[in-house]
Amino acid sequence: MPRPAAFRPAARALAALALACATAAGQAQVAGQPALPAGQAAPQQDLGAVTQQWLDQALGQAQSLAGGTLPLRMEVEVGTLDSRLRLAPCEQVEPYLPAGARLWGRTRLGLRCVQGATRWNVFLPITVKAWGPAWALAGSVAAGSLLTEQDAIETEVDWAAEPAAVIASREAWVGQTAARSLAAGQTLRQGMVRAPEVFKTGSPVRVVVQGPGYAVTSSGQAMSGGAIGQNVRIRMGNGRIIGGIVSEDGTVQAAM
Repeated sequence: MPRPAAFRPAARALAALALACATAAGQAQVAGQPALPAGQAAPQQDLGAVTQQWLDQALGQAQSLAGGTLPLRMEVEVGTLDSRLRLAPCEQVEPYLPAGARLWGRTRLGLRCVQGATRWNVFLPITVKAWGPAWALAGSVAAGSLLTEQDAIETEVDWAAEPAAVIASREAWVGQTAARSLAAGQTLRQGMVRAPEVFKTGSPVRVVVQGPGYAVTSSGQAMSGGAIGQNVRIRMGNGRIIGGIVSEDGTVQAAM
């Protein structure tokens, strides 16, 4: 089902930030990073400092590239390497973002020795948090219930804590229905709400079939419930099944 229009600005902004993170990470790798002193081993505390500096630079660039489209406060937690690792001395350690990874949520950062007698490559766990405005449920909500302004309160959450995007706009959830049972305190995210159905399974519906230079109105029977903007299938009077999009007035627009 297509996302409600109110979802789209936040989704576009989130995509812009994700792209900016990837771009900034690439630029940080091209720019190079501070080297550890010549001949010095690479203790974890030094690796942590290099990692933190790289991340601060990459995330700072990402926010700039995103143009301030999201009011997010970025925060990074740097994990530790396996204490049993014994890394050879390295004159320059280069952080990099592994293929398929992104600076969002629980992820990892690569560290490789690019100047030393023995080359090595390790991965450091990191957690990138993105604190921003969101809506949390004030109480439990049963599946199919219509959400009102009293059902959620504005708060600040980590957008990157879960894969699904946060619903940041009030207009994107007020008047929607719960797609499943929701618990008090849950942050509203995409997939939790959906548009209310304008007709049920088996209901008679009006179908407008459009083609080049003509439009024909007929009637049929809904093979499933239909919400505004949803693609549904309709059984026509002659038994033929056609698909179409549910309009705001409850009719189904079908193209031939």
